[in-house]
Amino acid sequence: MDKNYEIICGITLNRIFGFEPAAARRLISHFGSPGAIFSQSPDTLDQAFGPYSKYRPLICRQELDASADEWAPLEASGCRFVTIGDPGYPPLLAECPDAPVGLYIRSSTPPEQLWEVGRFVSIVGTRDISPYGKDWTERIVKALALAKHKPMIVSGFAIGVDITAHLAALAFGLPTTAVIPVGIDSIYPWRHRFIAEQMAGTPGCAIITDFPPGTPPVAFNFLRRNRIIAGMSGATILAESKAKGGGTMTARLAAGYGRDLFCLPGRIDDVRSAGCNRLIAEKLAEPIADLGSLPAQLGLGAPGRDNAQSLEEKLRRSYSGADPDFLATILQVAGAIRSRRGITPEEICREYQLEYGKVSAAVCLLESDGFVCTDLLKRCSIDNKKL
Repeated sequence: MDKNYEIICGITLNRIFGFEPAAARRLISHFGSPGAIFSQSPDTLDQAFGPYSKYRPLICRQELDASADEWAPLEASGCRFVTIGDPGYPPLLAECPDAPVGLYIRSSTPPEQLWEVGRFVSIVGTRDISPYGKDWTERIVKALALAKHKPMIVSGFAIGVDITAHLAALAFGLPTTAVIPVGIDSIYPWRHRFIAEQMAGTPGCAIITDFPPGTPPVAFNFLRRNRIIAGMSGATILAESKAKGGGTMTARLAAGYGRDLFCLPGRIDDVRSAGCNRLIAEKLAEPIADLGSLPAQLGLGAPGRDNAQSLEEKLRRSYSGADPDFLATILQVAGAIRSRRGITPEEICREYQLEYGKVSAAVCLLESDGFVCTDLLKRCSIDNKKL
């Protein structure tokens, strides 16, 4: 049967049964393929669906024509669509009982080659990421990048933990996939559109969704999206999340699929770590206590040697021509930030008895050269991607 016709039929089934994919999968199993379903006689379809099915009238030529009109511009733009059972469908996701009928994919890599990496780790968490969460999300991704077997990092492209994980993966040379809660013709959040283009153009990386084009970012779509993030990966890491946050829900979905679950422990009184701490207390997740052993726990093999220079060595090399007194201030300021993420220039001055002008100049220099990140409250943290 014509491949394009099968794609059109798969798109149609995905749209019709978007919130009940198990029903579509039963039909595909019964008739053999999406195309075979639409090739059946009306009487055969009536018997298969029963007399009161709301879906039976939608198995028709008009729906196929609508899908063909929808698909033509997407295909022309380089988008791909894979149906469950196709070589380009994520293998672990196919094992989930609520896996979508199909996925839209934007990538410079053909779908059938995207998942050849064989190892997938989802990293999820709160949008309200703290300096602690950002720092350790980057450290976790870096540790995975040093593993013997390099995994693909999967997340939901939201602000906070998600985008931090994606950017860290790109920085450390790992493939990464974003599962978005809107149609493939859009990006959410819009502020990340340039990162989306970078990912779609980077070999081994992808933007995927099961939502038809034109789907808006309504609240329920995020819950539906999360089961893809959890289902694609053999392990999920929850970096930071409230007790009832979306990241915690994704983590529970992963546990429900029988996948490995790890959580970054946090302070007992930090609401952003409440979800992580609760999952650890419930024995659903293993705590991340040692980055050195994490790759082995995830089945990625022992980590390789990190040949990166120490922060002090890099700073001395970068600012070898600086005044010795100012270089000493730079090293002291960087050491203060490394030992206490989130510290402000004012706090550095008080705790280390330094002049504000010198500290401010050092922070500005370190930030402009990418060694340090600061937020709107002037809280400073080391940029792990620079190291």
